[in-house]
Amino acid sequence: MSKNDVIERIAEQAEISKAAAGRALDAAFDAITEGLKKEGKVTFVGFGTFSAKKREARNGINPLTKETIKIPAKTVASFKAGSKLKDAIN
Repeated sequence: MSKNDVIERIAEQAEISKAAAGRALDAAFDAITEGLKKEGKVTFVGFGTFSAKKREARNGINPLTKETIKIPAKTVASFKAGSKLKDAIN
């Protein structure tokens, strides 16, 4: 399902225009991103939790040259599904 498909579903279910649904979805994504930056966690009870996790620096191997390379530390986004979402897709 693409972003446009989601926007169409939101527009139909909320009985609003596709433009308004697109703005609402973009605002939701912005709010989640801001929450991860500021607090490191955004929770939707029953749906799931987005969290920002720190990965430590580590050594890896370049598969072409077999050389050891250093992979820098970074923060990555993670999602853990909630119980209602898990039940809905099973």
